[in-house]
Amino acid sequence: MSTTVSTRRTVRLGTVVLWAVQVVMAAMFVGAGLQKLSGNQLMVDMFADVGAGQWLRYLVGALEVAGALGLLVPRLCGLAATGLVALMVGATITNVAVLGASPAIPLSYLLVAAAIAWFRRSSVRQLARGLH
Repeated sequence: MSTTVSTRRTVRLGTVVLWAVQVVMAAMFVGAGLQKLSGNQLMVDMFADVGAGQWLRYLVGALEVAGALGLLVPRLCGLAATGLVALMVGATITNVAVLGASPAIPLSYLLVAAAIAWFRRSSVRQLARGLH
């Protein structure tokens, strides 16, 4: 087998794995966002404990669902992942500083979203070029 064929297979496998990770993350963020938007009592109580008001629950839920959908759109996936990183930075800080809770879940989501953003950075560059 030639090196070119081997390289193409490796790139193809990497692309398939990255899309699989994006689909899983999209499902996770849709689930989390819908819990917030539907008024799940645990989410209502958690955002009450944060003290910023329930509007923040709706905003975070909407951003999570929007980010999840963006992960599934080739042109938007890098930008969506970057937005989800920012959202998870806020969630991590809130868990530690405000709620006194473990940051493990938002931190793990942050790291996976950051990896997606890194591997999809060319899509963000293409978007930026298209705006000029």
